[in-house]
Amino acid sequence: EVQLVESGGGLVQPGGSLRLSCLASGFTLRHSSITWHRQTPGKELEWVAGITPDSFNKYYSESVEGRFTISRDNAKNTAYLQLDSLKTEDKGIYYCKYDQYKGQGTQVTVSS
Repeated sequence: EVQLVESGGGLVQPGGSLRLSCLASGFTLRHSSITWHRQTPGKELEWVAGITPDSFNKYYSESVEGRFTISRDNAKNTAYLQLDSLKTEDKGIYYCKYDQYKGQGTQVTVSS
């Protein structure tokens, strides 16, 4: 059974940082591309970042380019999303995805 478990969200002030984790099981992470997405109330799921299996290629949406960093540790079956210089508009539930699967998400709130 494919499972993705996100963690690391929380409340942070504007300009702050968080590190999100995505623990994967039930499939071979090292063979798989992983993407991160976020959702805010009233909006569709927004793609944020993606990483290829070998970490050679990393992709970011324009809204987070230069502030977020995607990475992975295949030995730990875990993908990460480092969120720096957070803005209020970055708030939402963040999900990692593999193929059609996604986890339950982790909440990020940016507020002073």
